[in-house]
Amino acid sequence: MNMKKTDGTNRVVITGMGAVTPAGKGVDALWEKVMAGETCIDYISRFDSSEYPVHIAGEIPNYDPVAFGLTKREAKRIAPFVQYAYIASDEAMAQANFNMDEEDTSRIGTVFGSGIGGMEDIDKGSIAVNTRGPKKMNPLFIPTVISNMAAGNLSIRYGLRGACHNVVTACATGSHCIGEAYRMIRHGYLDAALAGGTEESVSSLSIAGFGNLGALTQRPDPKDASKPFDLDRSGFVAGEGAGAVVLESLEHALARGAHIIAEVTGYGTTGDAYHMTSPNPSGEGVARAMRMALDESGFAPEDLGHLNAHGTSTPLNDKTEAAALRQVVGEERGVELPVVSVKGVTGHMLGGAGAVEAIVTALSVANDCVPPTAGYHNPDPEAPAHVLTEAMTDYPQKVALSNSIGFGGHNATLAISPFHGE
Repeated sequence: MNMKKTDGTNRVVITGMGAVTPAGKGVDALWEKVMAGETCIDYISRFDSSEYPVHIAGEIPNYDPVAFGLTKREAKRIAPFVQYAYIASDEAMAQANFNMDEEDTSRIGTVFGSGIGGMEDIDKGSIAVNTRGPKKMNPLFIPTVISNMAAGNLSIRYGLRGACHNVVTACATGSHCIGEAYRMIRHGYLDAALAGGTEESVSSLSIAGFGNLGALTQRPDPKDASKPFDLDRSGFVAGEGAGAVVLESLEHALARGAHIIAEVTGYGTTGDAYHMTSPNPSGEGVARAMRMALDESGFAPEDLGHLNAHGTSTPLNDKTEAAALRQVVGEERGVELPVVSVKGVTGHMLGGAGAVEAIVTALSVANDCVPPTAGYHNPDPEAPAHVLTEAMTDYPQKVALSNSIGFGGHNATLAISPFHGE
């Protein structure tokens, strides 16, 4: 078996995956809802939203950190975005099944990000200072809210002493974290890494900020609100949670007898240099990231099996991504290639979105299928794409792409392929 890419760098495989999302705890819960095309969006229960312009979100159902596996001390001391990272990573690390007594932990890294960090504790801290005075501020406020604490605490939790990084690129965070971990393993800096993204985006500050920006849909029906690529889409729905993957060099995974789920075959990352919140409508930056990932994977555009789109359900994003896809695979095939957006199920999990979507992409290529897009009913002629309303099965693929696009013009694309062992 060839352990290396044609350029002599390491092949990188996925050996563990974990998630906590609006579908519930675990990858199985997520995959079940995604394949059924069942939206998990509902009315906000976390706080009173009566004075807000938006009343719906993708909350983790029945969330109780202790019931979800954390200790009471962890539930009290760490912010929700770190809690979510723990829950998803515990599942991923359990599936990867390392024997840490036999590992050189200085060769296992952590690349885990959050687009914003501890929103709820920022809100609480501000209220405490402004109503009760500075002495009432939690002394652990800073190390609780800063976004690198997902990565830092995860490395401590599992004793991972390799590179410990936090990529912060808004809604592209999860994909960039996986991509950067892939690069470190590919080029020999690490043997393995825990990578992913997390966000606690269903908070009063987040809903107010995105709502006043006009980014959130105000559609009243939670089951018909997140509508990626649909003609009637009107903005995204905030979602929360985390996704985690364990990446390893193929050589390292085989040496320890790990179960291999899929292979990360390429990664592309670009900047639009265009606008603070809007993607370049030409799709040029997104298309470059897609081409980079596809080229690095060793496959041609005609080999592409499907696109797991960023697909936020905002008018501009979906048009941009449809345009980018046509630039990569051609005008004709660009409207025939299967496209899915997970955000019809989960809403937009911001920093956690790319990691969760990478998990869905890995399962799709491993199971020879493409999921449907919840909320999609009416095609938009200005965003032409073959968005599925029913799951496509018995569909072997050589490679699929997973896109993420973040405020500030951050684009990330992961190329993920089934692992056949050749």
